[in-house]
Amino acid sequence: MSLEAIEKVTQVEVQNRERRAAAEAEAKKLVADAEKSGLALLQRTRDGAAESGRELLQQAEAKAAERAAEIDRTAEAEAAKLRETAEKHLAEAAEFIVGRVVKH
Repeated sequence: MSLEAIEKVTQVEVQNRERRAAAEAEAKKLVADAEKSGLALLQRTRDGAAESGRELLQQAEAKAAERAAEIDRTAEAEAAKLRETAEKHLAEAAEFIVGRVVKH
């Protein structure tokens, strides 16, 4: 082989090594970028899930407070009815008690 051919082969081999090194570096960069993007997406998903959880909890608490207020109103109404009924029978009860005490 001539000196010129050897130099040409050597030059091609050097270029191939450089291309291979560049390709490996690019592949590592792509993998690193993909991993970084994946981790960022995972974090955004976790943050979104946490926010959704907080919103659901707030909604549940609001519904529970609403239901508790409704139960409180119902209980107050029933208590008022019972007091009214008891007041209506108070005079009768007093007469009954006085009658029993006087008779004995």
